[in-house]
Amino acid sequence: QVQLVESGGGLVQAGGSLRLSCAASGRTFSSYAMGWFRQAPGKERVFVATISWSGDRTYYADSVKGRFTISRDNAKNTVYLQMNSLKPEDTAVYYCAARRGFVTTFSYQYDYWGQGTQVTVSS
Repeated sequence: QVQLVESGGGLVQAGGSLRLSCAASGRTFSSYAMGWFRQAPGKERVFVATISWSGDRTYYADSVKGRFTISRDNAKNTVYLQMNSLKPEDTAVYYCAARRGFVTTFSYQYDYWGQGTQVTVSS
């Protein structure tokens, strides 16, 4: 069982930056691929970024490529999402997720989810 707790969300102006953190419980964090997803009001949850258990592979949605960076610190059981050059369309609840095995962009393949953190970007 893995418990995930996101933090770092908030209100920021367009062009600004935020860093989201996702702290995981459990001793086997380093064996999990981690992902970030987001859900805007009235829309489906969509993929943002994912990172392999070792951190050597990362993938991004086209909408955030070049602006967002996913990383992880297995010693701290934490995954991060650095978000730069934020746009109003990035406004959403951001969720982290974990799964054992290979990285994937499909939300249904993740086994554990956090409660989400709100990110609001004002224009």
